Amino acid sequence: MKNLFFVLLITLSLPIFSQSTIIKCGNLIDGKSNQPLGKKAIVVEGKLIKEIIDWDKIPASATVIDLSTKTVMPGLIDCHTHVLLQGDITSEEYDAQLLKESIPYRTLRASVACKIALMNGFTTIRDVETEGAMYADVDLKKAINNGVISGPRMYVATRAINTYGHYGIGNGEYSWELHMPKGIQEVNGADEARKAVREQISYGADWIKIYADRSYYKKSDGGFGSIPNFTQEEITAVADETIKSRKMLAAHAMTPDGILYALKAGARTIEHGTALNEECMDLFVSKGAFWVPTLTVLDYVAEERAKLGSTSYLEMFQGVKPQFKKALQKGVKIAFGTDAGGFDWQKIPQAREFSFYVNYGMTPMQTIQSATTVAADLLDKRGQLGEISKGAFADIIAVDGDPLQKIEVMEKVVFVMKDGKIEKQ
Repeated sequence: MKNLFFVLLITLSLPIFSQSTIIKCGNLIDGKSNQPLGKKAIVVEGKLIKEIIDWDKIPASATVIDLSTKTVMPGLIDCHTHVLLQGDITSEEYDAQLLKESIPYRTLRASVACKIALMNGFTTIRDVETEGAMYADVDLKKAINNGVISGPRMYVATRAINTYGHYGIGNGEYSWELHMPKGIQEVNGADEARKAVREQISYGADWIKIYADRSYYKKSDGGFGSIPNFTQEEITAVADETIKSRKMLAAHAMTPDGILYALKAGARTIEHGTALNEECMDLFVSKGAFWVPTLTVLDYVAEERAKLGSTSYLEMFQGVKPQFKKALQKGVKIAFGTDAGGFDWQKIPQAREFSFYVNYGMTPMQTIQSATTVAADLLDKRGQLGEISKGAFADIIAVDGDPLQKIEVMEKVVFVMKDGKIEKQ
């Protein structure tokens, strides 16, 4: 009996690898550390990471996924996508999707975009509004969560909010006899703004998004200006209702005229922010807010829109590189976001954004962290997403080569696991 008790005690004290999968990593980037961890193994149990072990601790009988020649890292997070949009350099391209494609048809196309995002290694996305497709993003999120379709974990902003007459499809673009569909939910006044927030949350919004400014122009001092879309009462009502409801506010804002009042109102993230100045940077830091630059989409649309007569995007994009470097030096939290959907999902890889960040002053490790731990911080999901650590979701990807030497390898992800399930190998 004593011998049996001794054997049982020893057995219970050993690591339990039954019903576990072990990923053997050639070089592990955990998302948290500033240096790669080298040859490690990740023990996955169910949907979670159980622990990180050395190669020599892998049991001979274990189920092993051999990625010993790959660089392994956490599943990536894209903080700015539009799965229900398929590219819109011109207003005609945008209008065609809203006018010629039904919401069910657009949702079917969006399911393909979701699969593309996952195959690109993005196991989580924050989808920042449906562009006229109402609450179809909530349905997509449910379909993914219920295993109906493959796709990333989604945090959705549903319809987004703007004030009356300040978003496409513009009333003046077509006959005044027609009531044109809008890409957002229009409001007038603080009461309607507050009601819109409540409505969107009731239908499943994880985030509330506003369009803070419009009509961008270059000023005589070389900076950029715009027209704020909301009165102070309106933006205060949106932010107050959002934060009170334990949700977070994202604000599309291109220039200081939009960025500053959105941050002061309580926006957690600024989308694009291309013409930010030092006053904006200082406010980002003091508020602990995040900048989501979306440089890939700006590169995609700027030149073509300039050819059509709208030069402000190209002028802002040409000046953003030194501002990016300065923001980085000042400690602005820069989170990875592409605006995929603003460019064609099937033509440009989301990971193109990494190359811009490196070219603009980030180290390769900083760029990876912008899409892992920094992005997880933005979502308030640190410890669950964006890192390889005990108790985090088993969202794991791998690439050939070393992204710390050549960031472009991030554009060719060869292995994807989400929630402990292999999605690509």
